[in-house]
Amino acid sequence: MRNLFFYGTLRHEPLLEIVLDRPADKLDLQRAFLPGYAAFAVTEGPFPLIRPCREGAAEGLILRGLSDEDVARLDYYEGSFAYDLVEMVLADGETAEVYLPGPERWTPFGPWSLTEWERDWAALSCEAAREVMGYFGSRSRDQVAAMFPMIRKRAQSRLNAARSRHGARTKSGRTVIEDRNRAYAHFFALDDMKVRFERFDGSMSGVEDRAVFIAADAAILLPYDPLRDRVLLVEQMRMGPLARGDRTVWQLEPIAGHIDLGETPRAAAIREAQEEAGLTLKAIEPIAEVYASPGNSTEFYYIFLGIADLPDAAEGVGGLPEEGEDIRAHVLSFDDLMDLVEGFGAANAPLGLAAFWLARHRDRLRLAGTADTPEAT
Repeated sequence: MRNLFFYGTLRHEPLLEIVLDRPADKLDLQRAFLPGYAAFAVTEGPFPLIRPCREGAAEGLILRGLSDEDVARLDYYEGSFAYDLVEMVLADGETAEVYLPGPERWTPFGPWSLTEWERDWAALSCEAAREVMGYFGSRSRDQVAAMFPMIRKRAQSRLNAARSRHGARTKSGRTVIEDRNRAYAHFFALDDMKVRFERFDGSMSGVEDRAVFIAADAAILLPYDPLRDRVLLVEQMRMGPLARGDRTVWQLEPIAGHIDLGETPRAAAIREAQEEAGLTLKAIEPIAEVYASPGNSTEFYYIFLGIADLPDAAEGVGGLPEEGEDIRAHVLSFDDLMDLVEGFGAANAPLGLAAFWLARHRDRLRLAGTADTPEAT
């Protein structure tokens, strides 16, 4: 049996329960201190590292009597963060193993607070941990570490889903997931599922075979210049048309990107406008919050219109090379945009939705300029 000392996120008992797959009240947990060390926040994520510190001691929990299976599960989870066990002596003289980061792996920037982490990140971390530990025994911890950024984005999407605003006039019925198997997981994921659902007559359906594409939530933005009455569209190679065998693989669409960890959809739209087209928005308005294809995908869009200056010089090639982006910006008049959409020249659904929203609100935006629109914050 082994003893481990936790100074970071595993002090949060719901997370520890997920990792160990058993309730915290069955564990031998006690408050403890590690002298000569302190916990620091890191710039790369919402979790801490521990470093030598002349004064004080790192506060934490000692968990006693762990089995080899327990430690294997903890190693699997902590391996996603590049942490490994080192034996150390606690303040009371008891020996315990502690997860320490690899040298120069993370960048400390200040003291870490468990209370603040629980307020801001605990729910997301628990959601991510459920997916991580679901791979225990089937994928290596290095494979999971490579997927971890997308795992956290999928976790954030599940939290967003609990706060969705749609659903008026629809049934609130029972659903039962009889079986769920993750057939694929990397940048995206694919689940095979067997489900039953409540019919409109109140009876339950039989077991139905279904599959669902698991994606992270995205922010989408159509930039509009009300003074010049023009929009900006971006063009890039798209995998959907390529895989479908479409004769047109490069597509025109609004600015778009995944919502980063801890980021609001509005903030993501503002950031993507800068990254993809070098635009600084004057204001931003919500257009819609919608599924891309609810019959077979979790992909969810937060669609906005952004007020910006769009001179001819706004055209050009941009994107982030480190993300493999090669993006060309086009400036179109409002009339050209509507001709494109109504003439079936655009195959991007959010673009069509945003264009028709703009057609409805265009007179107001042109009359008011940016004076009566919410600030881009």
